[in-house]
Amino acid sequence: MNFSSLWRGKTPRLTTTLAVLTLSTLSSALVAAPLDKADIKFIGPIAADMQLKPYQTEHQDAIINALLPSIQQPTTSITVFGEKLKWQTLDKVNALTLGGLQALKFTTHAERFSQGTLTLKGIEKAQLFINGEKQTATKESYELALPQGDHQIVIIAEQVANWHDVDVDFEPKAAIDRLTFSNKEQHGLSAKQLFDATTVSSLSLAPDAKHYLVAKRHYQDSTGNQANVITELKNDDNQIVYRFESGQPSNIIWSPDNNYLVYLLDGKLKQLNRKTLNLKVIANNLEGAGDFAYYDNNSLIFSWSKSPAADNSLTKHYQGLQDRWSYARTTSQAYLLDISTGLSKALSQGPLSHSIEDFNSKRGTVLLSRGVQVMQASTHPTTELVELNIANASNTVIGQFTTFNQAKYTGDDIYVTAGPDFKDGLGRNLPENMLANNYDGQLYLLTDHGKNAVPLSREFDPAIGQLEVLANGDALVKVTEQDTIALYLYDKSKQRFSKLKTGFDVVEQFSYSNNRSPAILVSGSNASSPQQLKQLSINKNTATTLWDSKPQAYANTDIASLDEFNFTNTAGVEIKGRVYFPSNLDKNKHYPALVYYYGGTSPVTRGFTGRYPFNLWAEHGYVVYVVQPTGATGFGQQFSAKHVNAWGQYTADDIMQGTQALLKQYPFIDKNRLGNLGASYGGFMTMLLTTKTDMFSASIAHAGISNITSYWGHGWWGYLYSGEASKNSYPWNNSELYSQHSPVFHADKVTTPLLLLHGDADTNVPVGESHTMYTALKLLGKDVDLIEYKGADHQIFARDQRFNWWDTMLAYFDKHLKEQPQWWQYLYPEK
Repeated sequence: MNFSSLWRGKTPRLTTTLAVLTLSTLSSALVAAPLDKADIKFIGPIAADMQLKPYQTEHQDAIINALLPSIQQPTTSITVFGEKLKWQTLDKVNALTLGGLQALKFTTHAERFSQGTLTLKGIEKAQLFINGEKQTATKESYELALPQGDHQIVIIAEQVANWHDVDVDFEPKAAIDRLTFSNKEQHGLSAKQLFDATTVSSLSLAPDAKHYLVAKRHYQDSTGNQANVITELKNDDNQIVYRFESGQPSNIIWSPDNNYLVYLLDGKLKQLNRKTLNLKVIANNLEGAGDFAYYDNNSLIFSWSKSPAADNSLTKHYQGLQDRWSYARTTSQAYLLDISTGLSKALSQGPLSHSIEDFNSKRGTVLLSRGVQVMQASTHPTTELVELNIANASNTVIGQFTTFNQAKYTGDDIYVTAGPDFKDGLGRNLPENMLANNYDGQLYLLTDHGKNAVPLSREFDPAIGQLEVLANGDALVKVTEQDTIALYLYDKSKQRFSKLKTGFDVVEQFSYSNNRSPAILVSGSNASSPQQLKQLSINKNTATTLWDSKPQAYANTDIASLDEFNFTNTAGVEIKGRVYFPSNLDKNKHYPALVYYYGGTSPVTRGFTGRYPFNLWAEHGYVVYVVQPTGATGFGQQFSAKHVNAWGQYTADDIMQGTQALLKQYPFIDKNRLGNLGASYGGFMTMLLTTKTDMFSASIAHAGISNITSYWGHGWWGYLYSGEASKNSYPWNNSELYSQHSPVFHADKVTTPLLLLHGDADTNVPVGESHTMYTALKLLGKDVDLIEYKGADHQIFARDQRFNWWDTMLAYFDKHLKEQPQWWQYLYPEK
């Protein structure tokens, strides 16, 4: 079993009171030695009058598992059946027998991946847990396989004849297997904390700001990959008014008159009265329906999708590029639903899917967007924006655009978010000889039904993302600003952007009210502090914290320290970055380092956790350098435009130059123990770098592109992404770009050990991209490994796969950068 999924938030950290069990404390032979009883915490008797022990019942596991969380907590006491019990150390226990149950707990710290045997002597019946996971014993012994870091061990004893005879022994498997034991509560950050900790998964603020709905999600061993979600309705005093615990509501909306909350649950559209909490079912049988919004107090507007019947024929005839997409023939139309009767009526029709952008019930109009053709073959598909008059069903075309993201009403005008090339390059802030990167979002204002357009963000460097419009017509925009995700207010009358003081490096979700003093409910995190939920006053631009995950999930936890590290490349451009250090950094030692960079064209943002857990890597003894090389959005249009037709041309140089600058700045980094990794476009960069430099001692590419041509033609969206990354370039008119920038064409130059990771169901970057590079390197006799995750798409989401994925990356780097192959060999033994 893999024990590397560390205990969620409760593992004790080492102090000076230690029992170190290594070969130096043993004889020349590897023999078991008892732990110091002063390093083991004890509590009991628990329920001393218990007549039947759990093992004597049919519900042993359920009873023990229910008790376990209380034992794991870093508290000085617990209360059981009204009796307060205090923790003490095992050396203070002076008893032959005790009633009920007893619990022992201690921490073990591994300086490296370590194995050995833990033996319970004198305990006749017990269950042992490592980081919350139950272990299987062979007689009274347990086989340990622990990665570097802190691990909590809990023993719940059910039968002990004589506590004077109780010992816990550890026998290392080999001389290198060194574990240290302690009873202290302070500990290093763990993988389980980062994945399992409670986080806000959705939120919604009422129009009057007097209620808000928040869903919180967490994971635990007993439910595995299934998230545990609880949704609560709270008032403006942060008190719970209503709670959903089993079925979870979705598509949550509030009535304009502030009387009702509407949501989907169990296939039904339900209405909750905010005052009386009475429930009403509005409609059933809404499969495929979503994006509900109150059109007015009496009706809802929504999108309704219809998928074609399953095709069981022997062949599939592709009639367009989009036919590779599983949902290509699904169409979506706009509908209006009457709340009192549940009757729905269609607002749009035809073979084209229509998306609802916005609506104005006072004018009786709806903004819809649609593709101009059903199966258009273009790297820059055309979107048509139309205004529907509900009263007479007439459509007015606002415009056709080859770059378009979102549209919202603002009074008689329309905000649009799109790339710099919107309306023949209206938003361009580039020299004439540069092609724009249309992933660099811009904000525009359409007036006079689209006849006139004004660029609002041409001089604004952050990339515009999500757009919302306040009741006064001002815009709220979520932007990528360098390596942060921020909220800005665009004041329409003053024509200026102002940053809202959320206190977050990364804004995740937000919802706003429509009253005279608008408020924003917002969740987010910082590079070195976990998620919080806040409410912000737009007028005062001040935020109040409503919930903080740190006391609950990260108590007694050491977090990596952080430095900002920027350098100027040879072209004279400042390249931003940041560096994470192990929490116990000793500058007199030498450390291995990992270098990480962006995928796609978005920068690596400063979220506390994510798919690539920088804080966790630092806890495992690595200095972690996150660099933001040329081509990323959020740094201005000229910076992002260099992503176009480059395919690593500037990015590789920035990564290599940044790594060299890093070594000069931090002399405690070992230049001979450098690793690099990235995903998607970042995986492509990893492969490309292995053909350009030998400065790295180990490299990992997740879902990377090895052959630009095959990705362009095979990935579901490859030709669309390449429409920006390879703008106006195709294999027949720019074969040099497609071949000479593809890593596989230079596979013979690779000298760095390379690990290729890929989901075998990846539709974005097909798994064949890793297969191609693996085939080339294997035939060339290079050091390469390929690991696929079964059923996984472009990202690794499932809890069990995520833990294994994190373990695999760290074990690979431990093997090559720390000369510690044991973890890798444990995970992937040679057959």
